[in-house]
Amino acid sequence: MLFMLIVKASANSEQGKLPSSELMDAMTRFNEELAEAGVRVMAKGLHPSSNGIRISYPEPGGRPVVTDGPFPDTENVIAGFILIDVKSREEAVEWAMRMPDPQGHGEGQIELRQVFETSEETSS
Repeated sequence: MLFMLIVKASANSEQGKLPSSELMDAMTRFNEELAEAGVRVMAKGLHPSSNGIRISYPEPGGRPVVTDGPFPDTENVIAGFILIDVKSREEAVEWAMRMPDPQGHGEGQIELRQVFETSEETSS
């Protein structure tokens, strides 16, 4: 089962501030644990939304609207993600609970979401 640990953005991540060296070390150790357990598929951080582009569809059948970042609503912005392949939802939650505070300032928030897999998509 694929799950994505979605790291939500914060004011600090949106300003492009990198985490402390201690937090970077803790995140490296966490990623190494995921890899050693054979569950990590991919892990990446994202540039701040000031480098992003948002494409929205405000009218059904209408033309998409392109908006350059930054985006003011940081709670709806993603700062990074880790994709894991585990046996159960419970295992995904266990791994997510072991992740260090991704922002390091008490601002961290992780959203855990299951990824649709091909067999699920075709049977829906």
